[in-house]
Amino acid sequence: MHIKVSDEAAEWFKNEYEIEDEISLRFFVRYGGVGGNVPGFSLGVNFDPPTTIHTSVTVNDVLFYIEESDAWYFDGKDLIVSLNHDLDEPQFTYK
Repeated sequence: MHIKVSDEAAEWFKNEYEIEDEISLRFFVRYGGVGGNVPGFSLGVNFDPPTTIHTSVTVNDVLFYIEESDAWYFDGKDLIVSLNHDLDEPQFTYK
């Protein structure tokens, strides 16, 4: 599994969260929410330092990563993060 983050989506995160320096952004599994890959769960984001990275990618000085403990949620699929221009927010796709 891989993470693919578009430059536009990375810039959205930097602007939305006022990120000026290099930072780590973790995608994690949370209970509840809508639009997830597994019914009853959804994807959350947090600015945590990594401990045991399963997969990662750095885009525009932001390290986007998933911990080993959350890898089950993706079931071997890639996480693709793009920018939804109509809603002006990130869009998460699992392929």
